[in-house]
Amino acid sequence: MSNQKTILLIDDELDLQQLVKIVLKSKGYNVETADNGQEALDMIEAVKPDLIILDMNMPIMGGVEFYKAICDEWSRPKYPVLVLTARANMEQLFRELEADGFMSKPFEIEELLADVETILQKKSGSPGEAKPKDKNQPVKICVADNDPGACGAIGAAFLTAGFEVTPARSGTEAIDRVAVTVPDAALVKLGLPDFSGDMVISKLKKMPKTQGVKFILYTQKTVAAGQTIPQNGKDGIERFVIYQDVQDLVRAVNEVLKTNR
Repeated sequence: MSNQKTILLIDDELDLQQLVKIVLKSKGYNVETADNGQEALDMIEAVKPDLIILDMNMPIMGGVEFYKAICDEWSRPKYPVLVLTARANMEQLFRELEADGFMSKPFEIEELLADVETILQKKSGSPGEAKPKDKNQPVKICVADNDPGACGAIGAAFLTAGFEVTPARSGTEAIDRVAVTVPDAALVKLGLPDFSGDMVISKLKKMPKTQGVKFILYTQKTVAAGQTIPQNGKDGIERFVIYQDVQDLVRAVNEVLKTNR
């Protein structure tokens, strides 16, 4: 590989660490490893990584402490970071970090490779060649709503309209599903149980892999007096919809995607 990129892989699961190292090296990357955050911190100036793959749960110094140690005075990391995390830790993690990507363990190696390539291309300013969308494929949408009845009704409306639908029942699950499936659009409820829909969208918009997704934030209830109304075009929100009928959401998605349905 020309202009060989260096990846610093920090993980105390040595079997996984070595497997990922072998796969990354087979793709032409230079890979340095560390078993914990302190070891990585001691070597980072010499390594000068183009990307850090960071596990969260490690002895001596964990991922969050290491991450904060490599941030500048504005709490922004000095290096691109792809975080590896167990699902149970994700809510607090998303509240604390502004990393370039997140991946839940266990993960598929091909998915990891795709995220590594996406982040490196984004940071180098040389985007990869976009693959044209097959016009015969249905438009993919993720619906994030913790109310089973509402989620079912919304999903059914989009299925009837010819969309491919992936449901999510929380903000954490929505982030995971959108990052994995990368739909054309995501409908995210404002009042999710773990954290707000606008925070979900803000986090996903910061990930290189999901920046092209169109996000619609919605609520079925009128916004309470004094509550801030999310603004279209702010923090990645394409449209904020207070809906009475699920067809209002179908219309909003079609308008945002400019599909002819």
